[in-house]
Amino acid sequence: MRFNHLSLFFFMFFCCCINAQSTASKEINTFTIEAPQLKTFKKIWVYLPKNYQNSEKAYPVIYMHDAQNLFDNETAYAGEWQVDEYLNTLSQNESIIIGIAHGNEKRIEELTPYKHEKYGGGQGEAYVTFIKNTLKPHVDVTYRTKPKAEHTTIFGASLGGLISFYAAIKYPETFGKAGVFSPSFWFSEEIYELAKSVDIPATSKFYFLVGDKESDTMVSDQIRMVNLLKTKGVNDNQIESHIIKDGQHNEKLWRENFAAAYDWLFTKAN
Repeated sequence: MRFNHLSLFFFMFFCCCINAQSTASKEINTFTIEAPQLKTFKKIWVYLPKNYQNSEKAYPVIYMHDAQNLFDNETAYAGEWQVDEYLNTLSQNESIIIGIAHGNEKRIEELTPYKHEKYGGGQGEAYVTFIKNTLKPHVDVTYRTKPKAEHTTIFGASLGGLISFYAAIKYPETFGKAGVFSPSFWFSEEIYELAKSVDIPATSKFYFLVGDKESDTMVSDQIRMVNLLKTKGVNDNQIESHIIKDGQHNEKLWRENFAAAYDWLFTKAN
């Protein structure tokens, strides 16, 4: 089934609680933090590696959007990503996951760095600044993290893919890696203009993924962005780009491909 842009816009507008039992692992906890940049409070979901309490190790951190859909079927819109289940299988290359709950009716505003003439939005810079200036400093003093950019990833899907890419190219000194699933580059031509204008360090890494049955333009939009980066001199070993046959715009696509993205971002000798 193909989604048009309007369908993509509404697809995860609200996080609906469905009739399902909680599937979140015991490694998950939550806290609430003020987000002054957004004039609200944000619920944050935290995954700590299984051996966190019994070790003195410091860990890389992945900041992920739409936390309601990452760990728990009870809060997921259409099935969770099973991020915690996958990470619990690892005995090395472990990470802390910081999941940021989306703002329900404010989700589109928060995850879009530019305004759309029909759908609005445009508070993405404030959202990224919240992560960079408020949330990350709190995380780095609360948990044993590796705070440098090379150990800090930002990761999301759909509008979350758009804002992750924006954050990684706008603030590479903070976010050294990006997981960019089903990115909504269609939302604004300005994301391409930004990519053309910024300097991208040789240390930045990008994992792109899109399904070939998501919409009429999402595959071509991803190819266009990847080609743009390469014409700027971004090396092939900094980019991984996949087009998934029969992939649709849903949690199933993202769940089934999270492990491969994680493996490339964290365990491959790129």
